[in-house]
Amino acid sequence: MSRPRAALAMATDAASAVLDETALRALRQVCDLADGVLDDFTVPETRETLRDVELLVTGWGCPPLDAAVLAGAPRLRAVAHTAGSVRAHVTGACWDRGIEVSSAAAANAAPVAEYTVAMILMSGKRVLERARGYRAGRVRDDWLAVPRHVGNFRRTVGILSASMIGRRVIELLRPYDLRVLVHDPYVSAAGMARLGAEVVSLTDLFARSDVVSVHAPLLPETRGLVGRELIGSMRPDAVLINTARGAVLDQEALAEATAAGRIRAILDVTEPEVLPPDHPLWDDDNVLITPHLAGSQGNEWGRLAELAIAEVTRWASGEGFAHPVRREQMGVIA
Repeated sequence: MSRPRAALAMATDAASAVLDETALRALRQVCDLADGVLDDFTVPETRETLRDVELLVTGWGCPPLDAAVLAGAPRLRAVAHTAGSVRAHVTGACWDRGIEVSSAAAANAAPVAEYTVAMILMSGKRVLERARGYRAGRVRDDWLAVPRHVGNFRRTVGILSASMIGRRVIELLRPYDLRVLVHDPYVSAAGMARLGAEVVSLTDLFARSDVVSVHAPLLPETRGLVGRELIGSMRPDAVLINTARGAVLDQEALAEATAAGRIRAILDVTEPEVLPPDHPLWDDDNVLITPHLAGSQGNEWGRLAELAIAEVTRWASGEGFAHPVRREQMGVIA
């Protein structure tokens, strides 16, 4: 069986980060991989490569695969994405053509879920705040006088959206002595009970949780979903964690609540990224902002590469993708 003709389509720095020489050798074993990286579909050299390509291995920075591009790629049958969301480059023209699409979203979910669990546990022990006080005073706090609301025993954690990442967070929380609530209009109570979570309404999730972790995709109906009313209903000293998209939250309402000391927040994403230098969230001791680091970075890129290579191998052998993305999913996934 002949190997399918393939090419890399992404930003060159993304290709260098995700696909090391070992990964490239593995790809070349199962497909006839074109030289170089396609990061601009308008240049003559790229158009020449696209004419013969049956498979594109895409990544961050891949230009949109619109009707004009596809017209110059008559043999293209599949796209294997080395990252999570395919929204930026897989267009309606791809679905109209019947092009098969795969994503490494399952691999990218792992580090985001790990980050979330770490932040849930650290916030329960108030690690960052107590470390800051320890550094300032050089005196250990009176551990027998630590308030009873500090700690992780039977704390209530609310998961907003049982997305791929949200479900993985629920799974990782199972060994801990925590109560887990979840709100997602697309899940069943029985299915979530098997994972150890209770399905509740959106208002109950915010009112009952000590920590709310946001995993909702950014869609027209979720923009500003976590607004002033929900933020205002959170328990005193509750923690709001966002690893989804900044625009899911009303950041001004959040800034007011954290500045007043009502709640705390851990934000790995903001709107925009990066926040303006004078935004009040930067200087708020009740807020931790991290630079969108929860997703795959460093050696975690190897997990993305391994999944993408496995997908290419399956597709090239005629088995089809194990992690397909389908047109009907695009309205509810990130």
